[in-house]
Amino acid sequence: MFFVTGTDTDSGKTLVSTALLSAFNREAARAGASRLSLGVKPVASGCEITEKGLRNSDALKLMSASSLKLSYEQVNPISFEPAIAPHIAAQQLGVNLSPEAILSKLDRAAFAQADFCLIEGAGGWRLPLGEGRYLSELVQQLNLPVILVVGMKLGCLNHAVLTQEAILADGLSIAGWVANCVDPNMSVFEENLASLRQLMQSPCLGCVPFLAEPNAQNAANYIDLAPL
Repeated sequence: MFFVTGTDTDSGKTLVSTALLSAFNREAARAGASRLSLGVKPVASGCEITEKGLRNSDALKLMSASSLKLSYEQVNPISFEPAIAPHIAAQQLGVNLSPEAILSKLDRAAFAQADFCLIEGAGGWRLPLGEGRYLSELVQQLNLPVILVVGMKLGCLNHAVLTQEAILADGLSIAGWVANCVDPNMSVFEENLASLRQLMQSPCLGCVPFLAEPNAQNAANYIDLAPL
């Protein structure tokens, strides 16, 4: 089980998470192995009201890319309609968003059925939960290795190094990182990527270019699971 975080909001956590799941599914199929994958998003804001309840597009994409099929509520147990910081939405609704409250809603028995499980965060590493608490504390309680998605744009080197420092300072390990091109016009892209390879202390799991069709299957072509 891994926790997927990003250098910022819109760094491409969901695209990379679904690509990782898709790459795992491909390898399992090639090997003829019955191995299950699962993507989970415990907290999500910016959800749509449907006849079945609130639904988050990122959580739905994770469900589609997962070979282990769970209910929506198991994949995304805490959801908010407004596209605002989750702790503010929680305060408005009087919802307890502490790490312990989130942990209590995770169906870890169901997650254990998966051979490859990803828990996708929200925002960046220090996502506030209110009252001085952070989502990173949940990762500490679960003691999960982290996969860092670096949104490739101007400023990404600083964001990547600071996030790496924070994760390591929290006593957690980084299993690997993925470069995801979010700015198709980023200057000196290759030079920035080379700098990242020097600055990051964990293996690179892939470099996803800016895709005309950014979906799990296309992005999976640029993922290498071997270091995991």
